[in-house]
Amino acid sequence: MANSTAVTAGATSGSSISDYIQLLKPITWFPPMWALMCGLVSGGVTPLSHLWLFAAGILLTGPLVCGASQIINDYCDREVDAINEPGRPIPSGRVTESRAFQFAVAWSLIAQLWSFSLGTWVACATALGLIFAWAYSAPPLRLKQNGWWGNLSVAISYEGLAWVTGAAIAVGGDLPASNILLIALLYSLGAHGIMTLNDFKAIEGDIAIGIRTLPVQLGATKAARLACLVMLLPQIAVFGLLQSWHYPLAAALVATLIAGQILAMLRFLQNPKLLAPWYNGIGVTQYVTGMMVTACALGGYLV
Repeated sequence: MANSTAVTAGATSGSSISDYIQLLKPITWFPPMWALMCGLVSGGVTPLSHLWLFAAGILLTGPLVCGASQIINDYCDREVDAINEPGRPIPSGRVTESRAFQFAVAWSLIAQLWSFSLGTWVACATALGLIFAWAYSAPPLRLKQNGWWGNLSVAISYEGLAWVTGAAIAVGGDLPASNILLIALLYSLGAHGIMTLNDFKAIEGDIAIGIRTLPVQLGATKAARLACLVMLLPQIAVFGLLQSWHYPLAAALVATLIAGQILAMLRFLQNPKLLAPWYNGIGVTQYVTGMMVTACALGGYLV
């Protein structure tokens, strides 16, 4: 009865700005914004040297595109959230379903319109990212129900497309150089493993509601080994490319970061369900540091 009263009160009290901000989930914006910064740096642009480009790109990848994906996800998960997180804006009634849908559509359109101001290829990357956002959460595709496709769509959007967006902004909206595109692709593929790390915390709940994450499909141990392999192989390829492109210092730094991750993985694999959050803090930090090291090499800041 107490929960029912709370929901009714929320439904009649109306929406506030904070409810809509909660739907945008600002805490999730960091990964694509970091990848965007890597893209800018790889294209020879630093935040201090081109403040407007930096701010415009951060606004696009964080609050707009990533924010839109979060609204879409909350709208499409409203029935599940009514059971698991009834206090969220939509299931509590503070934001109605129709308003949430309108917000998702409007925010997606705003993101796409903003991207046109930054160049054709930025707009193309934004459009693809928004398509992935809707495909990830919304029927009939609802890619999130399968860990193979869902994790890949998020990894490509959060890492690869954000990196390409930054690099395209750095060159005036044109298509970035092929070496930058290749590096963005490799780090996107590696991020598939990072996405899998987030699935260890709710294996039982995912089984109950029919979400086929990789830990659900393969079991915790096999999924953890796969995640580690998926994270490592692209970075090893990046190391080889840096060597072949004559960036010895960057290659050495990336190799050191890979070694650090391997040591952390050895501990993580002892108990994946318990240690996934720990590895997120230790191993993933080294992964994203390697991204910036590589970006600095491509941008001519680390030779």
